[in-house]
Amino acid sequence: MTELRIRPAAPEDIDAALAFWKTAAEGTSISDDRDGVERLVTRDPEALLLAERDGRLVGTVIAGFDGWRCHLYRLAVHPDHRRQGIGSALLAAADERFVRLGGRRGDAMVLVRNERAQHAWRAAGYEPQEQWRRWVKHLAG
Repeated sequence: MTELRIRPAAPEDIDAALAFWKTAAEGTSISDDRDGVERLVTRDPEALLLAERDGRLVGTVIAGFDGWRCHLYRLAVHPDHRRQGIGSALLAAADERFVRLGGRRGDAMVLVRNERAQHAWRAAGYEPQEQWRRWVKHLAG
């Protein structure tokens, strides 16, 4: 098996990431469009991490840091490449980024129904905080 390469996404990777999420990610987000991902990559060029093997996109994670908290989104591994350590490698790269930026704690958005993801997050050392509830307000553009 060839070496896994993890790198930040560039603007020319946006369409590939969006297509990848349709195959590999669970659920959709209101920000899963070109404009949303382009804003992310422009604002924080190192936030969207891509995992590649043989030049092929096999995994992603968004490791966003707002100066106070470290947030993880869109951890996704291609179904044909799961259980090969790609998700763990992406999370390790995200952790390294957060530590380098001065982050102290990472949190992840994980769908309640996505049991496979919950097992992966637990294996990476994350644990649910049942005392918290996510509150959402959609903003008019």
